Amino acid sequence: MRSSLKFILSLKLKCFGINNKNSGFTLIELLIGMVLAILIITPLLGFMIDILDTDRKEQAKATSEQEIQAALDFIERDLQQAVYIYDTDGLTRIANTTTPINSGIKDQIPPLKGAPNCTDGTICTPVLVFWKREYLADSVGVTSKTDPVKDDGFAYSLVAYYLITNSTERNITWSRSARIGRFQIRGKVSAENYNKGEDSSPGYNPPPLDPTIPGSTLKEKMNQWKADSAAYTARVETLLDYISTSGPAITCPTGSVGIGTNTSGFYACVEAEKVLAKIHLRGNAYFRLDKNNQIQYSNTAATYFPTASIQVQGRGFLPAK
Repeated sequence: MRSSLKFILSLKLKCFGINNKNSGFTLIELLIGMVLAILIITPLLGFMIDILDTDRKEQAKATSEQEIQAALDFIERDLQQAVYIYDTDGLTRIANTTTPINSGIKDQIPPLKGAPNCTDGTICTPVLVFWKREYLADSVGVTSKTDPVKDDGFAYSLVAYYLITNSTERNITWSRSARIGRFQIRGKVSAENYNKGEDSSPGYNPPPLDPTIPGSTLKEKMNQWKADSAAYTARVETLLDYISTSGPAITCPTGSVGIGTNTSGFYACVEAEKVLAKIHLRGNAYFRLDKNNQIQYSNTAATYFPTASIQVQGRGFLPAK
């Protein structure tokens, strides 16, 4: 009897041991699994990284294209009010009292006559400078300045667009490529009962149209404009960043004069007599990806340097005196 019980008990213990036996992977099985996982996951991870990087680059290009087009639209609206556009004669000559018809306005505008943030001619270069007749709604009282019945008026403004470089990152707010800045000084509304824009901008003087000013052409007269002695308080405000500093040379149409560096991202072709300008812009999307980018324009990288241009003729009215 006792031997039977021992036999049954031993069988139960054996079954219990079998049922509670722990199973798992061997070291070799684990190593094989890890190798297979690496072989599968690594290509997938690389593929995902490529997709994300491509998407980032495409977004940078798309953003640059959109901003360039928006800036061109803004400049176009500005230029449509132009009454005179300066060419290289006006922008490379300084005031000349000995031979007035050989005069220019280079020393009358920033950077030679400095604005608060444009005093260095090596980084702040005027490219597009013009006079415009600016429309100001409800700026004139019909019978008096306080008359509730209003009329529209006009004021003359001197507008200048600059190419501003920042290759050494002197200004940490902007990229290390280049940007476009805009400067404007405006005069009073030319009406007796004006009630808007009453004070001229510091440094403003009206266009030189007086009959006593020497010169047989409008260009000769406009090139003799002199700023008021007051210091400028208007700033050169940034219109567009991430402008390229390199690219293929731009050739201006016959009859127009190029202003600026024709391989840069901001260049103008001007016909002063026709109040006509063609503006070329080129961005650099690489700087959106890496602020320390040193990549220059090349045919293989052209898609990252979006380019656009417009041609505008001023429609403003400049009365002769």
